[in-house]
Amino acid sequence: MNKIILRRVLSVAVILALVLSLSAIAFAAEGTENAVALDKEAYDELIAAGPVADDDVIAASEWASAVKEAGVLRVGGTRTSFLFSQLDETDESLRGFDAGLYQLLTRYILGDESKYELTQVDSSTRESVLQSDQVNVVFATYSITPARQEVISFAGPYYTSQQAVLVKAGNDEIGGVDDLAGKIVATQAGSTGPSILEEYAPEAEVQEFETDIEARTALEQGRVDAYVTDYTLLLNAIVKNPDAYAIAGDVFGPEDNYGVGLPLDSDGVDFVNDFLSQLVEDGTWAELWQVTLGDRTGISDAPEAPVIGVEAAE
Repeated sequence: MNKIILRRVLSVAVILALVLSLSAIAFAAEGTENAVALDKEAYDELIAAGPVADDDVIAASEWASAVKEAGVLRVGGTRTSFLFSQLDETDESLRGFDAGLYQLLTRYILGDESKYELTQVDSSTRESVLQSDQVNVVFATYSITPARQEVISFAGPYYTSQQAVLVKAGNDEIGGVDDLAGKIVATQAGSTGPSILEEYAPEAEVQEFETDIEARTALEQGRVDAYVTDYTLLLNAIVKNPDAYAIAGDVFGPEDNYGVGLPLDSDGVDFVNDFLSQLVEDGTWAELWQVTLGDRTGISDAPEAPVIGVEAAE
């Protein structure tokens, strides 16, 4: 291949990459005008009313004491998970179920829910930011798995889910996981999706994407036939753009327990578990679920919270 042809090939590749990137950005913004809005006032009031730990509770934990001394909680999370941690550009605030929990934890330790710094993570970087001490804690719909527990520790679980199949609205060829054989199916790299698809849809052609937005963009553009990931994450897409997607069939696979990522063998596990247990006991967990998830998905009753500390200890 001569230099002129090579330059043309590289130019085409760069242009294609730019087009796909711009498509993903446009797709991420699409549908937000019709989305079910979060009650910001109710959310902000709930976070501002969260508990604050006594000094002796902080002092009993090396992890919490380090956060207190630094004056900031360094959080690994997302800005684009519509129901769990979404950036509101009108006031530059993050809100959602995960966001509420790490803001309440910030308030619990530092007495001020605004004293956190967010490092954006995806499913392939959640362990590395903890191992390299870039963050103190990760809240990112983070499934507790034995492999991950070898390199980091988990508090929780604070939420449970299962897998589901997302298709374009009007798709009548895929009625659930049993119809994925021979189909091109998107999932997220570094998540539990690939292994679950290998077990429940072994004849599917799996394509892994780094982010939820990339996977949904591929579905919208027809480059994949379906997208499999946690059901609660797919609710993001349904709420954000209700006319574009549908959930095909029932949830499937093992229960997916979301945990709070912490450095390996950190005593922060016990501290965060005590914090989460307090939120469950005083009703804050259910109130946060209702304002961030229930009210926006038409579900009137909050589910029973998982038993804190069971999965994290296994």
